[in-house]
Amino acid sequence: MKLKIVKDSNPIMRKKSEEVPLPLSNEDRELIDSMYDYLVKSQDDEYAKKHNIRAGVGLAAIQVGQLKRMFVIYYQKGDTYVKYKLVNPKIIETSIRKAALEGGEGCLSVDKDHKGLVHRYYKIKLKAYDVFQEQEIIITATGYDAIVLQHEYDHLNGILFYDHIVYDAPNTVLANEEII
Repeated sequence: MKLKIVKDSNPIMRKKSEEVPLPLSNEDRELIDSMYDYLVKSQDDEYAKKHNIRAGVGLAAIQVGQLKRMFVIYYQKGDTYVKYKLVNPKIIETSIRKAALEGGEGCLSVDKDHKGLVHRYYKIKLKAYDVFQEQEIIITATGYDAIVLQHEYDHLNGILFYDHIVYDAPNTVLANEEII
């Protein structure tokens, strides 16, 4: 399945995605597998350059034009890889403490640079159906991992990372916030 990244100027990016029926249909399984494959290949410098794509660590179905509550995550963390194929995720718990990436966030759907801190929860608990494990799982994530999950989760609700930037004070650190 050939995927094309939808840009933030497209009105679909502001729509709320629909729950995905389980068990997954062949079509939905092919979609999530293709999204994951795209993400993995985007981190291969040679492939990315040849196909003129940017590297990403997460990809939501809405970013490829599908209003389905699913996203994939893939990135290296130390000697291991963080990898998920999540369907119908739901954040069930958040911390009071906040976190933001020092250099701000980016997105495969957003070409324009948006300077400023993106304030998110430092710790989250997320429940979802994981296609790798073929079962519902609960993920407890902190720091960078929690930020990545929240970024992709926002896409399912039509929210973009720059919606969280306070443009009057883009670099103001909150009292209970950790900069990562």
